[in-house]
Formats: sequence, structure tokens, C-alpha cells
Amino acid sequence: MATPHHIHYTSVAEIRRWLAQDWQVLITHIYREANVVADYLANLGHSLPIGLHNIVNPDSVLAYWLYHDIIGVQTPRSFIL
Repeated sequence: MATPHHIHYTSVAEIRRWLAQDWQVLITHIYREANVVADYLANLGHSLPIGLHNIVNPDSVLAYWLYHDIIGVQTPRSFIL
């Protein structure tokens, strides 16, 4: 178990609290390289002010990855964005 001084202690404790609820939970690890759109948006979020952001017209990079996600193109794990 993580100690209170570990950098991810709060996150791990919250996950464990959710897992302890009376329901079935399935956790699946997905490499970030396999979910390029989510990785791109997470990185984009670091450059935006705190708040809700609605992306109506994605830039060309995001549009490219969204299209590939929609048609089911798989990205090799060795690919670096």
C-alpha cells in the first residue's frame, strides 16, 4: 500500500475507495500510444487555462488522429508522437 508521502497516494486511495463499492469493476490498461487522441487532448489540456473547453473545430493534428481512431487504425507501440 502506498504511504501518505507517496506522490500518487491520494489517487491510489481514491481508486481503492471506488473499487470497494458494491459493484463489478473491470480495469483495463491501455498504452497511451494506443489512445493517441486521449494522449493528445491530455497534453493540450496542460496548455489551457483551468475550465471547460469545447473543441468545435479541431486542429489538423487532432483531426488526423480522430479520423484514424474512427476508422480503427492501430498505432504500433514503438510509434512516438
